Amino acid sequence: MEKKTYLFTSESVSEGHPDKVADQISDAILDEFLRQDPESKVACETFCTSGLVIVGGEVSSENAYVDIDKVARGVISRIGYTKAEYGFDASSCGIISTIHEQSADIHRGVVREQPEEQGAGDQGMMFGYACTDTEEYMPLPLYLSHYLLHTLADIRHNHAELMPYLRPDAKAQFTIEYDAGTHKPLRVHTIVLSTQHDDFDTDERMHERIEADVRNVLLPRFIGLLPEQTAALFGDNIVLHVNPTGKFVIGGPAGDTGLTGRKIIVDTYGGRGAHGGGAFSGKDPSKVDRSAAYAARYIAKNLVAAGVADECLVQIAYAIGVARPVSVYVNTYGTSRCGDDSTIAQKVSELFDLRPAAIVARFGLKAPIYEPTAAYGHMGRTPFVRDGLQFFGWEKLDSVPVIKKTFGI
Repeated sequence: MEKKTYLFTSESVSEGHPDKVADQISDAILDEFLRQDPESKVACETFCTSGLVIVGGEVSSENAYVDIDKVARGVISRIGYTKAEYGFDASSCGIISTIHEQSADIHRGVVREQPEEQGAGDQGMMFGYACTDTEEYMPLPLYLSHYLLHTLADIRHNHAELMPYLRPDAKAQFTIEYDAGTHKPLRVHTIVLSTQHDDFDTDERMHERIEADVRNVLLPRFIGLLPEQTAALFGDNIVLHVNPTGKFVIGGPAGDTGLTGRKIIVDTYGGRGAHGGGAFSGKDPSKVDRSAAYAARYIAKNLVAAGVADECLVQIAYAIGVARPVSVYVNTYGTSRCGDDSTIAQKVSELFDLRPAAIVARFGLKAPIYEPTAAYGHMGRTPFVRDGLQFFGWEKLDSVPVIKKTFGI
């Protein structure tokens, strides 16, 4: 009897994609406000197009002053938009700021005399997800899409001689074949990679050169960095599409407008699990769109790592100005080893303090830690400490012992 399988696809975009340029500018501005005033309340939106960046939004801060122009140009330069022929250049693009003060009606719902009773910065539902596809407990197609683009960016920044024509904008997409019974990945089925490049030859010869380099330079380098179990999923029968239109010279904000928060599926789980609709970048942690989504990921990841289930979705919902969640929901998709999902949700509510102030304190979210989150995913990253600050703290597995004790594992 033939094994039943299904295909699932996720995509990612590079740091030079116009939407990600916008996200990184918004988070860099947020970081600078928090660096000067950790109590800053920030909701910063960025719009990028050919030769122009517009920054808007609301800020409440006692003593921070941020040079928006300097911060935005620094981000654009770091990404690699440093040449006029790109149509978007850090040194010459226009920067317009229309940031104004935060609404007093929102501010009164967030700030409390008792800091631990800080209200949620908005209503809404946030989701966290984890599965056993990868060592990072992330869905495999998204993990591979992120990692391929990260490898491509490393070549562009640090080993330019290998692919000297690369420009900053790129997109990657992986299709994985799964076992329909176990939902375990069986093989990489299709890879799509579109990478912006210099105009260095005829269209046909450019395409041939780039595809050859992807096959012979990028993919071997990328696969060689993967865990052995994941690398084994790459066979000889992969369908590969490189720059399917045949040419990708015009890209970045010169080729498409960029907006903060338009890549929320790339930022999270690649379409697996669920998403509540709220963007992350440019928002301080009083906005539960961001902080509670990180908390939900932390809970889901620790539950799966502890062996409670092989797959887990956690939903947390809030009312604006109210500290405690209105609901906590867990779905283990039939993979639970520790009872029904409602029981797991009840124990999660007892184990974890999900008031916004408690989430902020647990992960150190009032620190300038956000710019690195704004490209290659907010979830599934390796936590690290730099200059005494904890980055990606929601990816730590330090609640596994207490979860195992609670569930008797």
